[in-house]
Amino acid sequence: MVRRGYGSDFRRRIDLVKSSDSPSPIGLVAGWGSFPVEVAQQIVGDGGRVCCVAIKGHASTDLESICDHVKWMGVGKIGGHIRYFQRRGVQQVTMAGKLFKSDILFHGSVWLKHLPDWTAIKTFGPHLMGRNRDSRDDNLLMAVTNAYSNGRMTVCAATDFAPELLVKQGLLSGSKPSAKLQTDIDSGWQVAKQMGGMDIGQTITIKDGTVIAVEAIEGTDACIERTGQLCRRGGWTLVKVSKPDQDMRFDVPTIGPQTVQSVRDAGGTAIAIEADLTILVDRERTLQLAQQAGITIVAIDSEQIASNAARAAA
Repeated sequence: MVRRGYGSDFRRRIDLVKSSDSPSPIGLVAGWGSFPVEVAQQIVGDGGRVCCVAIKGHASTDLESICDHVKWMGVGKIGGHIRYFQRRGVQQVTMAGKLFKSDILFHGSVWLKHLPDWTAIKTFGPHLMGRNRDSRDDNLLMAVTNAYSNGRMTVCAATDFAPELLVKQGLLSGSKPSAKLQTDIDSGWQVAKQMGGMDIGQTITIKDGTVIAVEAIEGTDACIERTGQLCRRGGWTLVKVSKPDQDMRFDVPTIGPQTVQSVRDAGGTAIAIEADLTILVDRERTLQLAQQAGITIVAIDSEQIASNAARAAA
């Protein structure tokens, strides 16, 4: 099955990055976390060059020692991002890292706080103002993609350049899921897929067949913290999946050391993620922390979930 971001031009993109004489650097829009750092490292390690728009208040300063050039800019300066990449000869742009949507949109006036430029106002205005406003992730990110397209740049999936960050199927840490845990995973998977299909969130927590919390705008870490407050006995499971027909260019489910630490602190004992469609950052540290905390991490695909459901119905 071909996923978005893995079309017929996938190999062409990778070959372009690996070509040391390529005149065009890759543009990276970097948000919070280690994901943008690992993407930049992979591109440079493959012989490519990176010009980075580092989002103020989000991106890591580690990018300055990896990329050819870094420009620190606000999240609302979309026109500035595009002009910067154009001046640097960028033809392909990728986005990596988290943006704290609740802080950006709902803590005071978005226009006064982030001082968006004219391109950002044109890009986001129809989605954030007026009677028919709609600020769901997919709509906002597609609007950004269209803005780059208008600037004669192609937005590519970050995993096109760092495919090894996508986790493979199997048990990654801890013990093999018991029948009880597998039942929770199977049930939680169905709920999480429905939430993702409605562009609400991609993560749920579950224990004994009862969904404890569903991720929305607050993000995964806040969802986990709330779960710890609601289920003080612990022993719950976090299930994180991709959206149906996931667009791999943005909003790909991701876990890392902070996810494991948050689950441990809140009393969780297992994490189930979707194989081939979930990014695992800082893999060695993440799995080491999980082993130390006794947290099971398992990567499953939809076919396995369907097979489990068929066996349960038989």
